[in-house]
Amino acid sequence: MVYENKRQSILQLFDDKPRITVCAPMVRYSKGAFRELVRDYGVDIAYTPMILADVFKSSAFARQDYTTNSSDCPVVVQFAAHDPADLAQAAELVAPFADGIDLNCGCPQKWAYKERIGAYLSERPEAVQDMVRAVKSTVSVPCSVKIRKHPSDMRKTVELVRRAERMGVDWITVHGRNRHQKSTEPIDYEAIRLVKESVSIPVLANGGVFSTSDAEAMYDRTAVNGVMSARGLLQNPALFAGYDQTPLSCVEKYVNLAIAYGTSTFILHHHLMFMLESVMSSVERRTFNCLSSTPAILDHLASYYGIECNL
Repeated sequence: MVYENKRQSILQLFDDKPRITVCAPMVRYSKGAFRELVRDYGVDIAYTPMILADVFKSSAFARQDYTTNSSDCPVVVQFAAHDPADLAQAAELVAPFADGIDLNCGCPQKWAYKERIGAYLSERPEAVQDMVRAVKSTVSVPCSVKIRKHPSDMRKTVELVRRAERMGVDWITVHGRNRHQKSTEPIDYEAIRLVKESVSIPVLANGGVFSTSDAEAMYDRTAVNGVMSARGLLQNPALFAGYDQTPLSCVEKYVNLAIAYGTSTFILHHHLMFMLESVMSSVERRTFNCLSSTPAILDHLASYYGIECNL
C-alpha cells in the first residue's frame, strides 16, 4: 500500500453516470498493471483480487501484496471473511488506500465454502449483516457486497440484500448464477432484476459480459446501474471501449505496464495468452506456451506482432 488521499468518490460516480463499467475481482489477474490498463479502455471501477481478511490484518508481509498508486482510482479492495472483527480490522488498515471495500459473498470454490467464506455467505443473511455492520462502524469508506443468487430460493437472496441495505451497504453486485453452476451456463437475468427491484441502492450485474452487446442486453433485461466483467476483460481488456477483440495497441500498452509494475513472468504470460488467443494459430500457441522467461516473451511479441517494450 503506497498511496493515500487520492480517493475518488464511487458514490458520486454512481450519481453522475447512469451506466457504470467494472473490472471484476480476479485471483492473480486484477492487479495493478491490469487495473491501469482497463481504465484506459472505458472501465470506471476496478476491483483487486480477493484478499483473506484474517491474513491481511495479521501479516505485514501479506499486506505487501496490495499496492496502489495515483493512477489506480477508483479501486475497490475485496475481502473474504467470516468473522466481523477480522473484516473490520482489515478494512481499517486498507481504508486510507482504497475507494471502496467489498465483502466477497460469491466465490464458489469448495475450499472457500469449507472456510465459511465466499458463496457460503450468500446463504447466510445474518452473517453478512453482522460483517457489514462491523465495517460501517469502523471506517467511512463505502462498502459493498458481491453475491451469487441462492441455489434454490430467491426469497433468501432478497432477504440477504435487504439486510445488507439496512446495515448501510452502499451498493450490491450480483452474479446471475448460483455456486453450483458452471461459467458456461446461462445467466439468470430475472434473478438479477429481482435484486435490483428489491433495494434502493445501486446494483451491479456480473456474469456473461464479453462484449458491448452483452452489456446492453444486461441493462435492457435487468435495469441495473452497471455491469461487471471478468473473463470478458481478460480476453479483451478493450471490450468496454467497443473493440471486438484485443487491439495490438492494447497488448503493447499492457506489456509496458506489466514490465513497469514488475509483473511476474507467469502472470504476464497468462494475460497475453488470454489477449492473443483469438489471433494465435495452433502452431504459434504451442510455441508461446513453451516460453519461460520475460525476455523470451518480449522477443516473441517483437517477432510475431512488431510489439516493442519501451522501457
